[in-house]
Amino acid sequence: MPDRPLSVAVLGATGAVGQELLSLLEERSFPLKELRLLGSNRSAGKVHLWNGCDLKVQEVSKEAFRDVDLVLASAGGSVSRYWRKDICDAGAVMIDNSSAFRMDLNVPLVVPEVNSSDALRHQGVIANPNCTTILLCLILAPLAQRVPIKRVIVSTYQSASGAGA
Repeated sequence: MPDRPLSVAVLGATGAVGQELLSLLEERSFPLKELRLLGSNRSAGKVHLWNGCDLKVQEVSKEAFRDVDLVLASAGGSVSRYWRKDICDAGAVMIDNSSAFRMDLNVPLVVPEVNSSDALRHQGVIANPNCTTILLCLILAPLAQRVPIKRVIVSTYQSASGAGA
């Protein structure tokens, strides 16, 4: 990524995770040149207050990715798969929060606190595990550095809120 403020698009900006991404960008004072909120035609035109500014949600389109450096995608796997080529063709890097690319051997699956260097081998897309896996990796990684782990058995119970807003 360039060492300058970035043009960032949030794909799925009106969903629960998209809203959380926007909060985190604001809370952490992420160095932004531009922020684009992208959503479905149902969400297009909605206005969201972000960092003291009113931002209008744009309908996602091929043109919406023009001059964007980074796409934070959290609109579901089918949406991520559909827009992948257009995002990459526009020269942007997509960090995908869906399950679409998690098992793709050509897409690095990254938990920054554990294997951030894997992100450097991206070919336009970086995937991240689901939320429970990320937390588990944060705990297991330092343990595995001290003692080899042969097997982990985990049961998780996902809430209905994982379905969106």
